[in-house]
Amino acid sequence: MVDPVFDDPIYLEKLRNFLAAAGKRYNGNPHVAFIDVGTFGMWGEGHTGGSSKLSPEQTVAMAKLHIDLHKEAFPDVLLCISDDVDGSANQTGNYPATDYARQQGVTLRDDSILVQRAPNQWYHADMAERFWRTLPVILEHEHYGSSQRKNAWDNDLLYQSVEEYHASYMSIHWWAKEEWEECREVIRKINLRLGYRLQLRELEYPKEISVGEPFPVRWKWANAGVAPCYPGGFVAMTLKDEKGGLVAVLSDETLDVKTLEVGKIDAIPEKEHTSTFIAGLVAPVTKPGTYDVYISVGQRDGTPVFALPLPNDDGQRRYKVGQIIVKGQKYTHRCLKFPFCATFCEPWCASSNGGRNGNFQREVL
Repeated sequence: MVDPVFDDPIYLEKLRNFLAAAGKRYNGNPHVAFIDVGTFGMWGEGHTGGSSKLSPEQTVAMAKLHIDLHKEAFPDVLLCISDDVDGSANQTGNYPATDYARQQGVTLRDDSILVQRAPNQWYHADMAERFWRTLPVILEHEHYGSSQRKNAWDNDLLYQSVEEYHASYMSIHWWAKEEWEECREVIRKINLRLGYRLQLRELEYPKEISVGEPFPVRWKWANAGVAPCYPGGFVAMTLKDEKGGLVAVLSDETLDVKTLEVGKIDAIPEKEHTSTFIAGLVAPVTKPGTYDVYISVGQRDGTPVFALPLPNDDGQRRYKVGQIIVKGQKYTHRCLKFPFCATFCEPWCASSNGGRNGNFQREVL
């Protein structure tokens, strides 16, 4: 096989122009999950043993060069690079090319799962250990038919690769329909562990609350996946009226689901947390009544982002869990001097000696 000279100035000029044009279209595109740094080596995998036979030192230099080119064109897209840039069977722990990638925010891709029979079914779970806590790891298995012919295919090992690499993506390498029909059981099993999987295990909240009064919400959350929820997100409770209108959106910024720990399938850590919310103190004021209760995980302002494995989705990734009765305030302060000031005027209306100057009155509701 014949390779281009991967650091030739003319080649790099043409490549930079191509990447710049691709970057205009795909950088920051929400439909792009990741882009491979795949512009050198056989099949773009960074190994040249069957072609130009670069030395390990040359390969590392080339990897750094092509990583930098891709970072230049795609600063806002997750980039990944093949583990083979540090040697397809290298298990010494000395991984300078992928270490550089990680330092640049470029994640790991290993597309050699089940290429060989056990015990060589993969080589770099230890390399993935350096990535998965901060960057999503990407796997791809060998051609399904080819792996079967070599007696390397094993459904249990395929599942185990996801566990050991803490993988967030698994690319198939075969005709999708055929592989699904023959491997659907393990595919379903993998889908329940791949990446992150947020679960609300328990929820407790009062049957009744009062407008303007703090109330506790106790919940138990878990991440049933093998990888962290890298984007992070915040839990929220939303109250809706009988017409589906938003009455109160209550977000707790003290619980970021990114912090949920992951564990083995039979020992998934759970995080108990108590949120303190207040409904309807001011703008907007919540009227007394019975409201539907929804929970969600998303942005700091309560905008839902993540799908949850719960029923009763409102179509916006909020999930109905019950109802709550909201009663009127136990008391309020009505300012006679400034009647538009409903609640917070007392500190300003009080006299310096702690008495009252007659500008407000207390009404018990």
